Amino acid sequence: MGNKTYLIDGMTCASCAQIVEKAAAKVAGVKEANVNLATEKLTVAYDDAAFSEHALQVAVEAAGYEVVVNTKHKTFLIEGMSCASCAQTVEKATQKLAGIVSASVNLATEKMVVDYDPSVLNLSDISRAVADAGYAAIEETDTVEENDKNHEKKEQHIKSMWRRFWVSAVFTIPLLYISMGHMLGMPLPGSIDPMMHPVAFALTQLVLTLPVLILGTKFYTVGFKSLFNGHPNMDSLVALGTSAAFLYSLYGTVQALVGDTSFVMNLYYESAAVILTLITLGKYFEAVSKGKTSEAIKKLMGLAPKTARVIRNGQELEVSVDSVLVGDVIIVRPGEKMPVDGLVTEGLTSVDESMLTGESMPVEKKMGDTIIGGSINKNGTIQYEAKKVGKDTALAQIIKLVEDAQGSKAPIAKLADTISGYFVPIVIVLAVLAGLGWYFLGQESWIFALTITISVLVIACPCALGLATPTAIMVGTGKGAENGVLIKSGVALETTHKVQTIVFDKTGTITEGKPKVTDILVRDDLQAEEMLQLAASAEKGSEHPLGEAIVREAEEKQLIFLKPESFTAIPGFGIEVTFSGKAVLLGNEKLMTSRNIPLDDFSDQSDALANQGKTPMYIAMDNRLAGIIAVADTVKASSAAAIKKLHEMGIEIAMITGDNKRTAQAIADQVGIDRVLSEVLPEDKAKEVKKLQAEGRKVAMVGDGINDAPALAQADVGIAIGTGTDVAIESADIVLMKSDLMAVPTAVELSKATIKNIKENLFWAFAYNVLGIPVAMGLLHLFGGPLLNPMIAGAAMSFSSVSVLINALRLKRFKPSASK
Repeated sequence: MGNKTYLIDGMTCASCAQIVEKAAAKVAGVKEANVNLATEKLTVAYDDAAFSEHALQVAVEAAGYEVVVNTKHKTFLIEGMSCASCAQTVEKATQKLAGIVSASVNLATEKMVVDYDPSVLNLSDISRAVADAGYAAIEETDTVEENDKNHEKKEQHIKSMWRRFWVSAVFTIPLLYISMGHMLGMPLPGSIDPMMHPVAFALTQLVLTLPVLILGTKFYTVGFKSLFNGHPNMDSLVALGTSAAFLYSLYGTVQALVGDTSFVMNLYYESAAVILTLITLGKYFEAVSKGKTSEAIKKLMGLAPKTARVIRNGQELEVSVDSVLVGDVIIVRPGEKMPVDGLVTEGLTSVDESMLTGESMPVEKKMGDTIIGGSINKNGTIQYEAKKVGKDTALAQIIKLVEDAQGSKAPIAKLADTISGYFVPIVIVLAVLAGLGWYFLGQESWIFALTITISVLVIACPCALGLATPTAIMVGTGKGAENGVLIKSGVALETTHKVQTIVFDKTGTITEGKPKVTDILVRDDLQAEEMLQLAASAEKGSEHPLGEAIVREAEEKQLIFLKPESFTAIPGFGIEVTFSGKAVLLGNEKLMTSRNIPLDDFSDQSDALANQGKTPMYIAMDNRLAGIIAVADTVKASSAAAIKKLHEMGIEIAMITGDNKRTAQAIADQVGIDRVLSEVLPEDKAKEVKKLQAEGRKVAMVGDGINDAPALAQADVGIAIGTGTDVAIESADIVLMKSDLMAVPTAVELSKATIKNIKENLFWAFAYNVLGIPVAMGLLHLFGGPLLNPMIAGAAMSFSSVSVLINALRLKRFKPSASK
């Protein structure tokens, strides 16, 4: 059974994703097909024997799309997007280029990920195509200076939106007074009084409206381009609505100039101007809110210092952090930030790693200890050798993980995607039908019908639907990063809140992973030190925690290690070693049983040790049991508290270990484990997880070792301890940056809070459109109620997007229960 992800070219909406999924699912050998529209990726689970990649390509191409196999991958920052549908506009403009195989735009992160054929296309062609569509595409880089520039540009955009708003307001407020003030009994200068000087009244409104239209030019350039390209967006709705109001008013003004002044009391200049001004204000608030959703990334980026002090050719130099090379010796003084990752070569200090790990206490660092770039040197000057620089540093990888997660999509977004794909065309049709319906069936004037049409166009808001999920995911994953919990995707974020059972690996996860020798029991004809010497010599160089404990004990007693003649590892059982022709077996009870070696008088003693939570290691010489070395692994201080908290959430806790039942149960009793899975071979951990899933349970797995990787991948949610191995971290969906298990309930709490926020956002986005559009169509008016003014519709539309963003920002107040 295999699993592979492909980029798909040509998708524009959720229905496209469904078409690709169905086409892929029909291919021989494909067991499961899932499409993520936000990343434009198709993931297939397949049977190796029956699956053909070529067959998949043919099937997807027959459905009207393209599978991308070999391409270059590039990320662009996109400037000028105003709504969810703008992403489709940018995508369409980019996808038309020869050589483009995939373009995916994320509104919340304002980024476009492109896969292209470099032999056909260069990056400047992509930037030009996006510019022609009315936006700006800037190639993303990873340097500190470039990130600062991008941040400055976003700040400038916010200032520009504010300037557009207040300048528009300067013209709109007097326009509103002139056009509507007289209706409320407010005085007007005689020179523009509609009764005495109707032409001047109309022309004054025209003059005040034109600057607002010019300031809102982007609504028209982008909106009409998108409309004519066949995928209209929110700008298209605004452009259509305000253009209809303006053109009708312009027609009325021309009529007044030629002598027919009956139109001047029914001009809609103020509607066009007020709608544009209010929507510009809404876009300003959106820009500010979006900036706040990505504050976690900004904080992480801000951790990296811009310069580093290195020693080269015996001289101390200050260089750009981008110029630091692997092998450089770096000097860091108290209060300064660590520029890159490395190992301490000189000095002693304590380091604040809280922003990376969530751990509030400084960590002592001495010669040979690891330094994480971005952490803060507290009280001593140290020198350390750079081991990882640039994109390879832990900080850069964390930023990449968080950015990828923020750009991903949760399954809950599928409904919103499906609706968004059809939303704008349906709204345009409804607006036209409502106008025609009132004109022909309601026996109303065509001015009334036009009012209805404009109101429907400007109240509909695809933005609220498009922003509901990604903004909450951005804030949620950002808060996770702040608390030392790295959530890799929207899928992981959503699935975590459904988890019913969490399986913890024992060694290094529930326990410290650094066991100690507690007891040495030997036959009457042997000495304890002789037994320890043989066992330690056999385990010398072992990576098994129990073996390492025996070796450490021998080293502390300064015993001389013997050189083995032969060594054989027996996975899941132990080892077989030969010393001077003497065969020595060292392992668990199963190893003794498999070799038919009786436990004799040691049976009761081993049971007693196991009941105390100690692991008995059996040593046999020449097929006769020589004795037992008992090793105990202490439980982490946070384990019991974390498990208690998870129990309060209604989650079942299981522990998986290779230890015997008694030892495992003793540990389980200490921390409150519900289900113990003992004597499990490393390769069988994934099978145990699968058994739990077969019971219909959503299962999370928490582990830290290489042998945990298959189980982490098998689980619905894999949670890796960040202090563990790279393989485990790669296999996991969530990475805990510290070994404190309280981060597990934090991840669950954060998932629950984020999904609740997404559901709230989607509810209000749907409710707003479901209620707002019928009101704009005149439903209330049909039963004698009020008619929705286009200006109020425009204000409501802006508020809907802002309200979704504000609700998402409420997540920033999230605090894990451990810190409360």
